[in-house]
Amino acid sequence: MPIRRQEGPAAGRLIAVEGCDGSGKSTQLRLLHRYLLRLGLPVHLSSWNSSPVVHPISQSGKRSRRLFGLSYALFNAADFADRYEREILPRLDLGQIVLCDRYVGTALARDGARGLDPLWTKSLYAYARPADLTFLFRLPPEVAAYRVLAGRKRFGYYEAGLDLAQNSDPLASFVQFQGAVLDHYLRLAPDLDYRLIDATAGLRAQQAELRRQALELLTVSPRPTVAAV
Repeated sequence: MPIRRQEGPAAGRLIAVEGCDGSGKSTQLRLLHRYLLRLGLPVHLSSWNSSPVVHPISQSGKRSRRLFGLSYALFNAADFADRYEREILPRLDLGQIVLCDRYVGTALARDGARGLDPLWTKSLYAYARPADLTFLFRLPPEVAAYRVLAGRKRFGYYEAGLDLAQNSDPLASFVQFQGAVLDHYLRLAPDLDYRLIDATAGLRAQQAELRRQALELLTVSPRPTVAAV
């Protein structure tokens, strides 16, 4: 059955975050989610590659390192399609706010960094409505690598782009691959109206900017008693 396309304007609002791994986008979106819930708004958080149908299969492929450029991209597209049909679009139809921890831009940037045709990738996600607001967290890949290793012992195989076999050293490969991902994001930013966030700034400053722009989109007045984080 084909994926249902949205007809007419959506009642709900879709806010997404994009950026290379280690940029802090997921942390900032979770904080925004918690804040909007405290305001009593109908908000839902959806994460990349989290479909209960597709995710277990793709994880198996990742663990065995059997996924490469095309198959990796197709699994991500299938995961997104399942979540979009079952999770994202129904909530937008109901007038809810959907926060997406990575959206179509993630596929465009990562597939592009893996050398796939951007027009082909776009065709896979042509049914998806554009986000109403997208934040792009900009962080040098060297700093992103430091942050990732501060939280765990090693990089993920695909996170570091080791599947591309461009560099056998995980750190060097991570910096090279995530740098390419960031380059693709920055090329997309003007056309897709991404709002750039300086991910080297303090956590509170970044969160304050997300809240300001999100409340402006949602036309909600902030509560002065709510702390910045």
